[in-house]
Amino acid sequence: MNILQKIQKTRPFLSKSELKVADVVLADPNATIRSSIAALARTADVSEPTVNRFCRSLDCTGFPDFKLRVAQSLANGTPYVNSNVEANDSVRDFSVKIFEMTMAALEDAKSNLDYEVLGRAIDALAGARKIEFYGLGASASVALDAQHKFFRLNTPVVAYTDVMVQRMSAASAGRGDVIVLISYTGRTIATVESAKLAREAGATVISITMPNSPLAQHSSIVLAVETSEDTDVYTPAISRLVHLTIIDVLATGVTLKRGPDFVEHLKKIKNSLKATRFIKEESRSE
Repeated sequence: MNILQKIQKTRPFLSKSELKVADVVLADPNATIRSSIAALARTADVSEPTVNRFCRSLDCTGFPDFKLRVAQSLANGTPYVNSNVEANDSVRDFSVKIFEMTMAALEDAKSNLDYEVLGRAIDALAGARKIEFYGLGASASVALDAQHKFFRLNTPVVAYTDVMVQRMSAASAGRGDVIVLISYTGRTIATVESAKLAREAGATVISITMPNSPLAQHSSIVLAVETSEDTDVYTPAISRLVHLTIIDVLATGVTLKRGPDFVEHLKKIKNSLKATRFIKEESRSE
């Protein structure tokens, strides 16, 4: 996570004076790297010690180190947008912010995903005896989408979005089964407990979650995804869209593992839908 994303993520935990500094930096990072500590303090209407305290709260040694890390974030081309949705935003303003947040989060996930670990997850899914997807809350829709993608791949698959059913199914899993748990924070107690039960039962546990989270610590394979999720009441769960994309990647990877002959199977499934749709009439010129 670059320093600008870290500022965005820590905003809810900053003091009022530190928040002023954060907002000035996020509004114009380029101006920040050209500013002196005195100039930034004046712009934010805070004291210089407050600016220093803000920098140290982000694990920087001081203001010069902070400016260097902001410059590195911009130089590396790491996606960043000022994503705060305000109550007085116009329809265009908040719409553009949401689109930009989503595109930035996807680009960031693409850049930081461990593709070697992703390959291990695909191998596990391709060789699974049975696949189960678990998700709660916003992650429930991701689990259901995963079931929709994977049921075509000739492996028994199911999605569970109920805590009790997840626990019972995890406890009854066995060697050769793959349980995929989806959680942005990785701190939901019920989800972590299901992961523990599944591993104790001998299943391979794949998690799509935050790195170093409790869920990650109890998983066999961790697809670590860290987004600058804004907890603001107006902001949608961008992580859900990143997780949906990772599910698409996993399903595509398993399909490719099946080999070229498997394409005929997928064509047969797709062709079965033709009878359910009206035929599109060709436009005719008089």
